Amino acid sequence: MDFQTLCTFDAYRSLWSHYGYGGDLRDVLEQEFTRTKGITYLDHAATTLYPESLVRDYFQNLSTNVYGNPHSHHPSSRLTQDTVDRVRYRVLHHFNATPEEYSVIFTSGCTAALKLVAESFPWRPQTESEAGSHFCYLTDSHTSVVGIRGLACGRGGVALPVSPQEVESRARAKSEDAACQTPHLFSYPAQSNFSGRKYPLGLVRGIQARRLYPACDHGGRWFVLLDAASHVSCSPLDLQQYPADFIPISFYKMFGFPTGLGALLVRNDAAGVLKKTYFGGGTAAAYLSGEDYYVQAANISDRFEDGSVSFLDIIAVNHGFDALYRITGGMHNIQQHTYGLARYTYMLLSSLCHGNGRPVAQIYTEGQFESPNTQGAILNFNLRDSHGQIIGYSQVDTMASLYDIHVRTGCFCNTGACQFFLGITNKQMRKNLQAGHVCGDSIDLVDGQPTGSVRVSFGYMSTFEDCQKFLNFVAECFVEKPVTVDQARLQKLISASAASERSPEDPPINITNDGTPEADERAEPTNASPRGFVQTESKTQQEAYTLTNIYIYPIKSCGAFEVHDWPVGPQGLLYDRSWMVVNGNGVSLGQKRAPRLCLVRPQVHLPSNKLLLQASGMDTISVPLKNNTQMHESYRVCQSKVCGDRVEAVDCGDEAALWFSDFLGQPCRLIRQSPDFTRGGKMRLSGAATSTSLSLVNEAQYLMINRASAELIHQLMSSRRDDTEGDQLLDTQNVISRFRANLVIAGGEPFEEDNWPHLIIGNTRFVVAGQCGRCQMVGVDQETGTKTKEPLMSLSAYRKGKVTFGVYLTHQLPEDSSTASVLSAGSPILPEPPSS
Repeated sequence: MDFQTLCTFDAYRSLWSHYGYGGDLRDVLEQEFTRTKGITYLDHAATTLYPESLVRDYFQNLSTNVYGNPHSHHPSSRLTQDTVDRVRYRVLHHFNATPEEYSVIFTSGCTAALKLVAESFPWRPQTESEAGSHFCYLTDSHTSVVGIRGLACGRGGVALPVSPQEVESRARAKSEDAACQTPHLFSYPAQSNFSGRKYPLGLVRGIQARRLYPACDHGGRWFVLLDAASHVSCSPLDLQQYPADFIPISFYKMFGFPTGLGALLVRNDAAGVLKKTYFGGGTAAAYLSGEDYYVQAANISDRFEDGSVSFLDIIAVNHGFDALYRITGGMHNIQQHTYGLARYTYMLLSSLCHGNGRPVAQIYTEGQFESPNTQGAILNFNLRDSHGQIIGYSQVDTMASLYDIHVRTGCFCNTGACQFFLGITNKQMRKNLQAGHVCGDSIDLVDGQPTGSVRVSFGYMSTFEDCQKFLNFVAECFVEKPVTVDQARLQKLISASAASERSPEDPPINITNDGTPEADERAEPTNASPRGFVQTESKTQQEAYTLTNIYIYPIKSCGAFEVHDWPVGPQGLLYDRSWMVVNGNGVSLGQKRAPRLCLVRPQVHLPSNKLLLQASGMDTISVPLKNNTQMHESYRVCQSKVCGDRVEAVDCGDEAALWFSDFLGQPCRLIRQSPDFTRGGKMRLSGAATSTSLSLVNEAQYLMINRASAELIHQLMSSRRDDTEGDQLLDTQNVISRFRANLVIAGGEPFEEDNWPHLIIGNTRFVVAGQCGRCQMVGVDQETGTKTKEPLMSLSAYRKGKVTFGVYLTHQLPEDSSTASVLSAGSPILPEPPSS
């Protein structure tokens, strides 16, 4: 085939079948990247391009929400903190990690993340009895990595550069010295920013286990710093499989926006080795200004984020993930698409020849683009004239600019790789400096030898037309006619390409649930008496207290669903607070932020296995009560926060999301707690025999209130009516509904329940976990969604500022877990007196 035939889309598809993301990529460009019309952008390794929906959704977010400084505690600050924490979870989920394993420390960029490790690592100088710390790094490393050696050596460590070939070729049986605990740090790039070569991620465990060089030669504890900034722009990274200790990233290389924001992912088991001397705002749990006393924050992220994080930029990251997955479906798809473009460009450029048969390009690569597992979407080269002489990169850059083709030239802040591929010795480097050449300038040749090269790199929105325009540009401007193709080389590469497509591919990162079927939460009721429960009350006392009402709240902060007989599951009343609504950032919405949630009246219909969503003016829709196989395959896992706790949830799909978005007038989604996620009880229980498991409740499994207490509040409100500023006088039932209890009891004196340590309802024994501190949410009228100051003002006045009403309960089920309880309205209540 001649060159022009090869520069067609049909030729491309015959060489690599993966292109785009299931639709017409031109539609994506038209919707998201209209500003690039007429531009051929090939510098994605420096920064990729942001889609227009990202910034549009981001600014819509900022224009409709108030975000305060997260170090404060008012509602806008809590919204910020919850949103930032949600982004942390999302970052970890993207890399298949959990908060139990890793922490996300936000920084100003990848370089700042690397500097943080360098400054905090406990470098040890050599002593008579113990070797000093080593900082080892691949010579194919970014300047920001190599720069760590200055700090390491300044604190007594030893810097040891290692060539990529040495790591495995010099591996041997490790030296045994179990007593040595000297910390060492090994750093390497997951992907070279110079050539796009992907280094084996398996080196992580090999170095940590001291099976590879140089760890095998030096006793002590080896930590791995995996520079992932270049890799994660177009490739997945699984930290479950490759648990590096420190991973710096930059978000603009992934999303294009925001700039000036990065993160350091720290394995929690390794975080303790990092020590800080400086402490800024938010990093100290306590300190004294008059003496050298300082206690660092317990939370790893708080410990290392000096001052207020760039919280508005962090919020933009959430929209970056939204856009990335919406457009592409995930990193595996991006990797296949971008690798195909890079390989196609490599095949044609490396086969392109002048009319006299000499090759046009000197390409700098370790292999021949055999697989996306070993090569990223980067192509580095220099062009040669028909006499074989290097054409300076500045000339190529100048001509490319005339064609509106955007490429990168120079050494790309990677002197080690530049020297290796271009054959520049240390002596020549010094000579080039004497000749006036410094990093980033346009002196591309010294004595006819290149000082740098040209790099083209692809992003998820790159197209075949970008490759076509670039190749035609090279042929038109730098090839002596007639343009020819090395057919033998091309056929060899085509054969290798076919083998690459036939080889097993890495599986895509799973962004949905794991498919584990949900256990049947409905337990059969039993009439057996709870074991070990002592009933000391008299008949008169038993008849004095009654369970009058049972309410479940299937969707957190939405309306109540009253039931008469209801099963008790492991987390409390079956399906109570199993779902919740989150905003566009994945942050939980409550009535304090969205009062209209109380107007949604969900109903659990057990026979049909459906949760019905109902509200005035809205069509009724349903979602399944159980996560069936179809849900697991189509719905994604997400993470959010409830009362400061991380919760793992399953998204309930677009229909429910649109329903809530229409009703609340803002983008939001319905999520459900994952069946395999366990959240422990928050409150310390007195006399509890077993640990508790929570649904999406705030504090405990149940909230109980006493009608006598509610009636007293009603009387207080009536007496204070002149002070209510026109608020409508509530009746007792409205007061009860404001406090959103699961269990409403009758009998006894107001607030008598505050002093009960235990009680029995039916055949279930409960522990009183504590009193409920009421917030302004009780000022939301559950019938209209409007806000008032009552009954909170009357409660506060009566209790002299102690705004508690209702008690939290945790059940104690029988030891035989095969049986469980059913609560029934009308059941007697047996309070147990405090033990003597």
